[in-house]
Amino acid sequence: MKKLFFGGSETTVTADLSLAMLRIFTGLAMAFGHGIRKMPPSEGFIQGTADMGFPFPTFFATMAGYSEFLGGIFLALGFMTRPAAFFVSATMIVAAFVRHADDPFGSAEKAYLYLVIGLVYLVLGSGRLSLDQVIRRRLNI
Repeated sequence: MKKLFFGGSETTVTADLSLAMLRIFTGLAMAFGHGIRKMPPSEGFIQGTADMGFPFPTFFATMAGYSEFLGGIFLALGFMTRPAAFFVSATMIVAAFVRHADDPFGSAEKAYLYLVIGLVYLVLGSGRLSLDQVIRRRLNI
């Protein structure tokens, strides 16, 4: 019973599988739940970007769309995970603290959640069950 309530992950396989499941779900949810709708950015999204004070709103709206869509796909695959997590996190900082700054927590909650998960993968990397690991093995790094 103690092990059930207080035990940690006994095997790295369990931890690796858990990190991979979170990474895959988060990446696919980001890409297909949010990013794909911004590819290419709509006039409304571009105007919203301008309303937040960004110069060159078409460029920044396009980059936000790419960050969410391609960043999400790369995160799901575990390919260039840290750069993908950086761009997802940067976009979510804007979403949480600029776009949803005056909204109730429930409206900004997803942005905070994606931000925190992105920061975890920025720090930890992809884990062993990823394309990054395949590349590391091939490059002997």
